[in-house]
Amino acid sequence: MTVKIFDESNRTYPPEFETIVETVVNEAVDHLGCPYECELEVIFTDNKGIQEINQRERKINAPTDVLSFPMVDFETPCDFKKAETNIGEYFNPDSGELVLGDIVISLDKVYSQAEEYGHSPKREIAFLTAHSMLHLFGYDHMEEEERRRMEALQEEILNKKGFTRDYE
Repeated sequence: MTVKIFDESNRTYPPEFETIVETVVNEAVDHLGCPYECELEVIFTDNKGIQEINQRERKINAPTDVLSFPMVDFETPCDFKKAETNIGEYFNPDSGELVLGDIVISLDKVYSQAEEYGHSPKREIAFLTAHSMLHLFGYDHMEEEERRRMEALQEEILNKKGFTRDYE
């Protein structure tokens, strides 16, 4: 598993953030039964940076908490058939790892939402990572049934690693 973390924010953050991200990423991959070693990039930014990306990629001129950019076009969540039949398109030829995509997290939102929801920034970064990982595996929350399934999976992933709402 290769998790590349880049800091493009103007904030300082605890070094545990990177460990938490890697822990949640690994748990999500295991929990969802991914049969491959994977790679992805995580970018920490601030509200200004994520707003620019949101405007450019989604035509929404506002900051958001997290953006997910999946590389695999799952027809249904966690259905790896398309990736398996298009190895050259979805796997890194050097490492052999499945390239899941990119996650962009606003650290400004991590801190403001942690305060708003009454939990720690560490729990918030874990939550946003779990949420984004599900998007990378093809889950969405546009329909009520999808939203409920995605929320249940998020909680399962977070609880398994102890990132509950009362996490430090």
